[in-house]
Amino acid sequence: MTADPTASTRDSWRPVVPMIYWAVGKGLIGAMTHGLAPLSVYGRERVPRHGGAVLAMNHFHAIDPACFGTACPRRIVFAAKIEAHDKPGLGQLIRSHGTLSIRRGESDRETLRRMRNVVRENDLLGMFIEGTRQRSGVPGEPKPGAAMIAISEGVPVVPAALEGSQTWTLGGRQPVAVAFGEPLRFDEYPRNSQGYRHASAEIMEEIVRLWDFLRGVREHGCPPGTPPRRGHVPSRFE
Repeated sequence: MTADPTASTRDSWRPVVPMIYWAVGKGLIGAMTHGLAPLSVYGRERVPRHGGAVLAMNHFHAIDPACFGTACPRRIVFAAKIEAHDKPGLGQLIRSHGTLSIRRGESDRETLRRMRNVVRENDLLGMFIEGTRQRSGVPGEPKPGAAMIAISEGVPVVPAALEGSQTWTLGGRQPVAVAFGEPLRFDEYPRNSQGYRHASAEIMEEIVRLWDFLRGVREHGCPPGTPPRRGHVPSRFE
């Protein structure tokens, strides 16, 4: 069979297309996000500009991905359920930005493989650590996925919190605040369920700490500032 001489050229453009859409779309979506939900961002400089990493976030509302994507200084490869990809308009938008599709019922091994490939390709994998929206308006229990990928691939986890979207409504223009924490590494944690569980608890503890900080700054009108540094950054499993 004769090889297609244009195949390599087409393949070489595939990783570039989401970056082009992101560069253009970030400005458009960012402007819309600021218009619908005035956004305050804290600790943006803590996000590593290069290399694979996992961005672990809390989740309240459908507007959260737009808020985090606008606040983050680099492209986020979100992991989203296939139902989001099937929605007219939304599906085309998130696919054009390189969003990873996760199917219900897909094996854990296949899901993990696709997510691990994201950080192996030096991208920032965005995961809502609770797995779904928290209707209660407060952060929920963490799932082990973010910690599992970080420990398996030896990449840092950047904890990030969002506050305010739990009361957001279209047209209400409620302000939303986002805070990024210091990157956490779990290189010496064991690659088993116990290690993933302990690392997940560490990540969630930091997200809650950032969320508490955001609640305080929103009460004072979101003045400029930086989230306080973490007193203990995990480096060893005990």
